[in-house]
Amino acid sequence: MQKAWFYNDYGSVDVLQFGDFPLPNVGAGQILIKVRAAALNPVDYKIRKLRILDATFPAVPGCDVAGVITEVGEGVSKFKKGDEVYGDIQDFPGRKPKQYGTLAQYTVAEEHLVALKPSNLSFEEAASLPLALLTALEGFDSVNFQKGWSVFIVGGAGGVGTLAIQLAKHVFEASRIVSTTSTGKLDFVKSLGADLVVDYTKQNYDQVPEKFDFVFDTIGDSFKSHVVAKEEGRIIDIASFPPHPRAESGFVKTAGSNLERLRDFIESGKLKAVIDPESPYAFSQVKEAFEYLETGRARGKIVISPIESG
Repeated sequence: MQKAWFYNDYGSVDVLQFGDFPLPNVGAGQILIKVRAAALNPVDYKIRKLRILDATFPAVPGCDVAGVITEVGEGVSKFKKGDEVYGDIQDFPGRKPKQYGTLAQYTVAEEHLVALKPSNLSFEEAASLPLALLTALEGFDSVNFQKGWSVFIVGGAGGVGTLAIQLAKHVFEASRIVSTTSTGKLDFVKSLGADLVVDYTKQNYDQVPEKFDFVFDTIGDSFKSHVVAKEEGRIIDIASFPPHPRAESGFVKTAGSNLERLRDFIESGKLKAVIDPESPYAFSQVKEAFEYLETGRARGKIVISPIESG
């Protein structure tokens, strides 16, 4: 047995329980990971609270993990016992969430979903990246973003937004990066690489004088934010279903190969993990961490570490 957070019914954080949970079986093509750190994402509470996907009870929440491989299944060729890895172990969309998420001492993952942890990152930093980074990357890939395009990123202080700004600047070489946030986070978002930061509490989208090649809406506001797109511009909305008719829904493509694709940018320091100042939360504080996540006020990612029995 191991210690884990799990729930047996949909609802608020009050349905979460902490206790003994069976160790997962390791199948062919899978690895067993001793979890050193995990991170929370909005999808974790939306499954539990809003039932956007059907869970298998009892369900252990969590997508993001960083840890050490303790066992490899038949046919695994990329990794060995003792390797330090990170990844998003859930394979959305179109599939049910796995019963074994990452808020546990051990979890299993398919070999192709994880990558070796970048050498310059702590386990906490590594755990903060996978789902948000892969979501941000897919946004740029899905519009075939071209060097020299301009981008308007809605929600620059969130988990995806903080990484989208960095990708736009360092990986995709955007000509202009404009983002939105609230008054107290303007300098923070500017420091990530935005050329201009719009205070959404003081300025509406229709007051933005520029138009952009790509509008990347990370907060589900495309029914308003679409107005800043050029006539032929592309709009991706990752949080509104369905989005504005001009926009396309954004989904994550979970793959360790995409994390490997960005390894050099991470290890060179061009792409940095952004962890909320309240983090890390202790393993015993998962309920408090979810309550904070659900306020929508987090800056970057919320991380749980260390993962231990008490």
